[in-house]
Amino acid sequence: MAGPSASIRLKRLRQRFGISAPKVAVRTHVAWYWRAAGVIGILSISFAFSAWIYDAGKRISKYQGDNSVHELQSLRNYVMELDAELTKLRGLVGSGESRLQIERATQQQLSRQVKQLENENAALKQDLAFFEGLMPSAELGGEPGLRVDKLLIEQDEESGAYRYRMLVINSGGRQAREIKGALQLHLKVQEAGKDVMIVQPSGEEGNSQRFHFEIKHFLRLEGVFSVPTGAVLKAVEVRLLQDGVVRAAQSATL
Repeated sequence: MAGPSASIRLKRLRQRFGISAPKVAVRTHVAWYWRAAGVIGILSISFAFSAWIYDAGKRISKYQGDNSVHELQSLRNYVMELDAELTKLRGLVGSGESRLQIERATQQQLSRQVKQLENENAALKQDLAFFEGLMPSAELGGEPGLRVDKLLIEQDEESGAYRYRMLVINSGGRQAREIKGALQLHLKVQEAGKDVMIVQPSGEEGNSQRFHFEIKHFLRLEGVFSVPTGAVLKAVEVRLLQDGVVRAAQSATL
């Protein structure tokens, strides 16, 4: 019969080599320099792959940057072309407006000149008609001398003064001599309910040059006169004097 010490040993052997014994891992022994070489190789491959990725990214970004710069420059050139075209169009519009304003001003000026010429032409036709009507009568034995025709009296609404206009004709024919004379106005006015006769020029301005005239064949006389404040003009008689003698006269009633 085995003793207690033998049982204890047997139990220990079972625990060590039996089913319940601890597992043992078998590993292949690799030298340290081979491990270092492997780590260095892996790091080299990783570094090379990182460098390739960085270079590829740099090339891609540079390509995209060049394209962006090219597109930006193209847009700038296009904007400059549009700005130049806009400036040109503005210049054309400005010159067109200036020409239009000049044409309008010229048209208005021409219209005024045409109207003025029409008025002058009408007045000249009237003067010519009177002159042509008188010359034959004088040459056929008519009485030579001065004649007043087309007496017109108008009042200026702003100043209240009166303007006279008349045609003076010397019916002495082609051989008529120049006549020097003076104009005299006889104004019939109503003042304070009474009729008053006013003569212009008065004694103070009897030698006024604006009332003197010289005529060869025909002459248009015109001027301005005024009446006292509050007086109402009723009639005007113009007289042509030569050496103080009345040679022609005509009246106008207002």
